[in-house]
Amino acid sequence: QVQLVESGGGLVQPGGSLRLSCVGSGFIFSAYEMRWYRQAPGKERELVAHIDSTGFRKNYADSAKGRFIISRDNSKRTVILQMNSLKIEDTGVYCCNEPLRNYWSQGTQVTVSWGQGTQVTVPS
Repeated sequence: QVQLVESGGGLVQPGGSLRLSCVGSGFIFSAYEMRWYRQAPGKERELVAHIDSTGFRKNYADSAKGRFIISRDNSKRTVILQMNSLKIEDTGVYCCNEPLRNYWSQGTQVTVSWGQGTQVTVPS
């Protein structure tokens, strides 16, 4: 049974970093290109980065260039997306994908936000 299981999403403030991992099983992981996609609320799914089977050839969406790094470790059947200098517009559900046979992970939420803030009241 083919599985792509990812981890590493969460909540981070703008400027922060997150590392997403995706482990493949049930297929010859090292033989296939792997991709990371994201889908922001109300928007089309976007290809963020992809890496060839050897790990030498990598490509990024313009929005990710200079900030995200895709890599893979075929011995661990893992593809990684290191996301740095995160922006609020990077918020979305991130999925890894094997494009040839269209395998998908379950998706992980990445939220880049300052948070709600804390009200501070100083009595007069």
